[in-house]
Amino acid sequence: MTTTALNPFTDIAPEVQKALAAGQPVVALESTIITHGMPYPDNSRMAADVETIIRDGGAVPATIAIIDGRLKIGISAEEREALAQVKGAMKLSRADLAFALSEGRTGGTTVAATMLAAHMAGIKVFATGGIGGVHMGAETSFDISADLEELGRTPVIVVSAGAKAILDIEKTLEVLETKGVPVVVHGADVLPAFWSRQSHLKAPLRLDTPEAIARFQATRSAIGVNGGMLIANPIPLESEIPADIMGGYIREALSRATKNGITGKAVTPYLLSEILDITKGESLKANIALVENNARLAARIAVALTLVR
Repeated sequence: MTTTALNPFTDIAPEVQKALAAGQPVVALESTIITHGMPYPDNSRMAADVETIIRDGGAVPATIAIIDGRLKIGISAEEREALAQVKGAMKLSRADLAFALSEGRTGGTTVAATMLAAHMAGIKVFATGGIGGVHMGAETSFDISADLEELGRTPVIVVSAGAKAILDIEKTLEVLETKGVPVVVHGADVLPAFWSRQSHLKAPLRLDTPEAIARFQATRSAIGVNGGMLIANPIPLESEIPADIMGGYIREALSRATKNGITGKAVTPYLLSEILDITKGESLKANIALVENNARLAARIAVALTLVR
């Protein structure tokens, strides 16, 4: 991979660098979904398929990760495969991104860290599965994801299936509102809940096309409004696990986490793993489907941003 230094620690893949220089659409992708979100080889296949979907949509994919102390804005197929199998990778957010660079470590970037790196490189759109947020019981644990803080200050459009359903979605929405983050549901009047198309919450805002989303972001920039935008994109109907069924699975996983004393950064990977076990693999199928669906929409938004005037 040819190195183009954004700073002394950053390598931009040639394909990504060329697209950015030409003003062509680019979509950032996170890497904790590879290192912590799915088992091998599903994580490797998913990551490759998502990059293909973005290319098919007319944009250039830029998977972001830290590999051996280098911040990669776009990775090769060989790097992606190695990342999918790496043991002991760090789960990196804004707080420890520089630590991993200074210590020569390898890690997957969370939503927060990916937003930060994407903005540094000039990438305006980022596709993920679901964002982090306010964890259940946060009123005593204070366990709130740095993703929400990053959305409040970093001007990147984040396309997701909403907040992960293992979280307190209502409190997550309240924090986003406090931080001035627009939450736009794509094509629906109800906020999605990750594996499920519907939560019990009304969509704060609704837009039905990538072009409308691009115009909204351009207008925010024109009037000097800083910060990111969250696009909540419902999982395809044929792939969802209905919320009433999923709720029981989540309660069981949360019970296991409490029983085993799981806290901090370990909570989300643990819960996803337990839900995979409880659902006998159905949650993984849904997770892959929603990530692919988000990648399709993100590519269309990235293309629309290059055309908006």
